[in-house]
Amino acid sequence: MALWTVHGDGRTTDGDAIAPQERLSWPLTVGFGAQHLLAMAGATIYVPAATGLPVSTTLLFSGVGTLLFLVLTRNRVPSYAGPSFAFIAPLAAARDEGIAAQLGGVLAAGLLVIIIGIAVKALGVRLLESVMPPLVTGAVVIIIGLDLSGRATEPFARQPLPAVVTAGAILLCGVLGRGSSFRFSVLIGVVAGWLFGFFAGLVDTGAVARAAWFGLPEFHSPELRPSVTLLVLPVVLVLVAENVGHVKAVAALTGRNLDGSAGDAIIANGLSTTFAGLGGGSGTTTYSENIGVMGVTKVYSTAAFAVTGVTAVLLAFSPKVVAVLGTVPAGVVGGATLVLFGLISLVGVRVWMENRVDLTNPGNALVGGAALVAGVGDLTLVVGDMELGGMVWGPLLVVILHPLLRRLRAARAV
Repeated sequence: MALWTVHGDGRTTDGDAIAPQERLSWPLTVGFGAQHLLAMAGATIYVPAATGLPVSTTLLFSGVGTLLFLVLTRNRVPSYAGPSFAFIAPLAAARDEGIAAQLGGVLAAGLLVIIIGIAVKALGVRLLESVMPPLVTGAVVIIIGLDLSGRATEPFARQPLPAVVTAGAILLCGVLGRGSSFRFSVLIGVVAGWLFGFFAGLVDTGAVARAAWFGLPEFHSPELRPSVTLLVLPVVLVLVAENVGHVKAVAALTGRNLDGSAGDAIIANGLSTTFAGLGGGSGTTTYSENIGVMGVTKVYSTAAFAVTGVTAVLLAFSPKVVAVLGTVPAGVVGGATLVLFGLISLVGVRVWMENRVDLTNPGNALVGGAALVAGVGDLTLVVGDMELGGMVWGPLLVVILHPLLRRLRAARAV
């Protein structure tokens, strides 16, 4: 049986949504895969660079993790498994301990995520419905989008001209474009901003000239150290919240109930993170940038993500191509993510609207509002030796307080 059925005649049409288990012609599918590759490239290179882990190895395991994710979710949840920003703070803090100790923390986090995924899969939809009703899932999705907003506005402000070119091209193609220009709006925007940056002298090609065409990724083995492991483990909360939030976001975009795939998604992300920890890469998560691309283009085909995953694996063996991806100006990344992260936040609002979440209810309004401020304001507290940011406290507040207060309110009524 074919993995994907061809949508219509395999060509793009205005307004048609391409379902996860459908694909367009292979040339167009490869093009959509390239669009996803450019969307994830900035973060995939930035995270290992910020933590001291090898870029090529992180790229390799993000590609492997994406393919593993598609297999374990049985082509139902289109997503890219890229290195998570949540690992930056703990891995950067453990940088003096060495790469082996950092990878030990990544490995431990991955194993714990697998255990949580198995629990979610065993208990099924009941667990999600009780712990993460629409108010909670919508809030988590909004927090995911808005918590990342600083990572869009900072590079946008640093290089405003290429950022404006990039965001402007995406918006024009996404709103006014038809056919291919609409579907490839993100790719067009990134390429336009990149070319502008090149002619404006913002692209440094020195590293590209020095890099070899072919070379093996830099592999390392992990070493479990309690001090580093305890520092990294809070990231697990972020990864689980992101995975469930992303599954809900994709479900809202595609109009499908994907609750049954949440456990598989968490397990897949745990395995991807585990493999990265075993070989030398950063821990992974499902990528908001790529979900944003789907929101713009309405192409949800997992075939495009399979192309991106295979391409990422191949590119990991070419230092020169990795160096080329590293030349994307910061402003281009800022311009693209300004649009994409905003879309993710609005998907969370859409979850609330479609499920008629009552924001006049004090429990919903107070808990949801407090969680949003904690997440979007990046509330950062130090607990022991661990520094936990808004991406932990925001989802944690809404996941814990909403069911607790709901039960207290019910008890009072009785």
